[in-house]
Amino acid sequence: MPRLLPSLLGGAGAYTIYWILRVLYREYTSPWRHLPGPPSTHWFFGNLKEFTDDQNSGLQERWLQQYGRTSKIHRLFGWAGLHTVDTKAIHHFLMNTHIYQKPEASRYGLGLVVGPGILVVEGDEHKQQRKIMNPAFGVPQVRALTEIFVDKSIQLRDIWAAQVAKSDGGVARIEVLSWLNKTTLDIIGLAGASDQILVNVPRSTDMDPGFNYKVDALGSEDGATPNELTQAFDALFARESSFSFMSFLQMRYPILRNIPLKQDQAFVDAQATMKRIGRELLAESKREIAQNGAFEGTGTGRARDLFSLLVRANTSKDVPENQRLSDEDVIAQVPTFLVAGHGENSLHLVRFELKHSRGRDDKNQAAQTRLREELLGVSTDRPTMDELNALPYLDCVVRETLRVHAPVTATGRIALQDDVVPLATPVTDTKGRVIDTLRIRKGEGIIIPIIALNRDFEIWGPDAMQFVPERWEAPPPGASAIPGVWGHMLTFLGGPRGCIGFRFSLTETKAILFALVRAFEFELAVPITEMGNKGNAIVQRPIVLTDKAAGNQLPLLVKAVVS
Repeated sequence: MPRLLPSLLGGAGAYTIYWILRVLYREYTSPWRHLPGPPSTHWFFGNLKEFTDDQNSGLQERWLQQYGRTSKIHRLFGWAGLHTVDTKAIHHFLMNTHIYQKPEASRYGLGLVVGPGILVVEGDEHKQQRKIMNPAFGVPQVRALTEIFVDKSIQLRDIWAAQVAKSDGGVARIEVLSWLNKTTLDIIGLAGASDQILVNVPRSTDMDPGFNYKVDALGSEDGATPNELTQAFDALFARESSFSFMSFLQMRYPILRNIPLKQDQAFVDAQATMKRIGRELLAESKREIAQNGAFEGTGTGRARDLFSLLVRANTSKDVPENQRLSDEDVIAQVPTFLVAGHGENSLHLVRFELKHSRGRDDKNQAAQTRLREELLGVSTDRPTMDELNALPYLDCVVRETLRVHAPVTATGRIALQDDVVPLATPVTDTKGRVIDTLRIRKGEGIIIPIIALNRDFEIWGPDAMQFVPERWEAPPPGASAIPGVWGHMLTFLGGPRGCIGFRFSLTETKAILFALVRAFEFELAVPITEMGNKGNAIVQRPIVLTDKAAGNQLPLLVKAVVS
């Protein structure tokens, strides 16, 4: 052992010197070395720590104003990274998925939560999954699911109405984040997984009798033991929010991934639960197909949930055998449906509630009032998808909420090969040279700052950071250049990897807002200066800065609308 130690130390020293020389060489030869950009603020993290700690306060926009539309930032160990809101470059990055893919570290971290589903896989595997899954998210399918959105929205409305009725003075303090989480969990549980299995349907004898997946988080009594599905969600989101430095290292250095972390056992159990759910859903869907046929419609007698639609599409006679997903690939979509659909959709609603509850004199109250007047003009409290989409100011409000407060603030890509990228706006580098194309080397990292593009002053004007729903009555011409899959913004990304469930998310959001804004007026229960954000490196959720120990929360004062 004493003889081995010098060899180990010598090897470690040689590797360290090699690493330093490699970083210096890449920096010296980088085609981006003369691009403007912020100085590195940390020897290890570069600019990444301030980027992830920003809490949506405008750092990306400040970089944009100070260094231009395309700039250089520093990644780990000072490696150069590209930060750009140039719409032509972003279009190139998003459309050429064979060249630009999610970094392996990001895919590993995301895969821990949602598994090897459509959000994680790349290349031909992603194309295959996307092709099979597209029919489940079409307009007819989301239209058929709208009833579920409305039912759960009304259930939440009635719960809050009961709390308001029992409160002193007719004003109840409600922590709305937890209630919105329960609502979207119920919705994605019923709409995403099989309603034939998850809601009081007798199971056949070959199914695990210990399963307990009834979806009714809104109806659960306080203090009741959560079912397996809810416990799995809690564990997955606990892993997401308990992001540590060791988690960070494991994402980037595979050799460290075998080191167990404190929360790993609960996380492993949650993953196992999701897989068991997937197996049972798949078995039930196959039984239904055997009984009713593989018709892809949403007619009477056929399960209309997303998973059943996926299985029917996968077994369609129009899909060749060699293009169908394996059972394991189908099962892998269950946590994607449930986790991704539940997490981000509740954030859309939270941002609306926060934006419209800042005080009686805030101009956002005027927007809330105008929206309520439009919604009260509808003669039913059970609107269809088409009736929701026919409400112009509701559409403006949802668009503006998603523009100003995109739940995912940025996304990253790694170049798999050398490339040349065109720019819509030429860049003047620190040497005074004007550049209209960028050379990209294999292995270089790109950050696409979603929130900065959504709030770009050059596109949206001097009030780009402000919430102005009326801007969507006549959107600025420059917004049409944003290569998003929906709404002239990048909230749902774009290209072949654009969000497959954006119609689902929009219709769900509108249904819940329809029920709540018609029934209640909202006001923040704490001063706006006490509100902050806390989450993982990408998604931020609200907290009360004077009560951080309570975790993520959004306390509002809620009172009934007076007819």
